[in-house]
Parts: sequence; structure tokens; C-alpha cells
Amino acid sequence: MIAIVDYGMGNVASVTTAFKRLGYDVILTDKKDELAKASHIILPGVGSFQAAVEEIEERGLKETLKHLANEKPFLGICLGMQLLFTEGYEGGTSLGLDLIPGTVEKIKTPYILPHIGWNSLDIKENDRSFQSFQGEHVYFVHSFEARTEERYLVATAEYGTEVPAIVKNGNVYGIQFHPEKSGEIGVEILKTFLREETK
Repeated sequence: MIAIVDYGMGNVASVTTAFKRLGYDVILTDKKDELAKASHIILPGVGSFQAAVEEIEERGLKETLKHLANEKPFLGICLGMQLLFTEGYEGGTSLGLDLIPGTVEKIKTPYILPHIGWNSLDIKENDRSFQSFQGEHVYFVHSFEARTEERYLVATAEYGTEVPAIVKNGNVYGIQFHPEKSGEIGVEILKTFLREETK
């Protein structure tokens, strides 16, 4: 069973549908006991970093999520990816889940923000599992980006600067774009995450 974290922020319906189409039992929940029973944890999100952190803390989920990330495959999507990092500066300074070292800051680009639309992926040479997605296009909607060490980068996209698109630290993954809105490529990327973490 896959658990999608419900903290009141996120396009949970489309994310839930995406995993159900892959044939998985899916539950949308903010209950600690239900999250603990899941095989995979999915942290979606749309909105600001600060507001998301506040919602997670109000529901008493922050330490639970950090604990579960050490035990289960864990995937953050869009804002959910940004929450994996140490600190974010959207809406003020807030502490994230600190599952991947780094910060979340406004994209420094000459292009218009938010970054909305289709961009191709540049898969890093040190990653094998996602190599088949080199050059494939996926759908982004965001104004803030993760800033982290090269070793945590699986893929980037070009938007007047190199924007982290997929990150990984152990069994913790983050996807900045919307796989559930990226057609068949998005579906295949979700399948790759699930396959990598069930070997």
C-alpha cells in the first residue's frame, strides 16, 4: 500500500490517480498509524514552503515523516521535493525535513518566473536507473529551486540556469516537476522509483 501524505496542500487527487493507475492500493492520510503501515510514502505539495512546514508541524507529522524516511521508500513531488531539504526561504525562513542537505531558494534566472512548462531532463552520468529518460520532456510549475551538492542530483533541467529536477539520498527521492502531468514519461519515472525501491 502506498500512502500519500495529506497535510492540506497539494494536488493529491491527480497524484493518487497516477499511482492507482499503476495498480497500487493508495491511501490519502495524515494518520501516523496508517503511514506506518504503508510500503511507500509520497509527499506531494503545491504552495509555499513556509505554509507547508506550518501545516506539517500543526498535524504533528514532521518527526514522523523524518522517521519513516529512514525506514521506507520516500518520494517528494514538487513542493514535496523542496520540503526534503534543510531550509527554505519562501515566505520567510523555515526548517524543512532535512532529509537531503541543502536549501530552497528563488530560481536565479533571466527568464520569467514562475517556471511553467515543458523542459528536457539532463540525467547525471553517476545515475544509471534514470538514464533512459535523458532528453525527455516533463512539466514544471515552480519559482523556487533546491540548492544542494552535486552528489544528490539525479537530473537537472535548463531554465536560464541549471535547475535540479530529480534528487536522491539513499531511499529518499525528490521530483521537482509534476510526473502526474507529464504523460507517459511521468508514469515511467514513477514506475522507476517504485521499481528501484522494491528490488
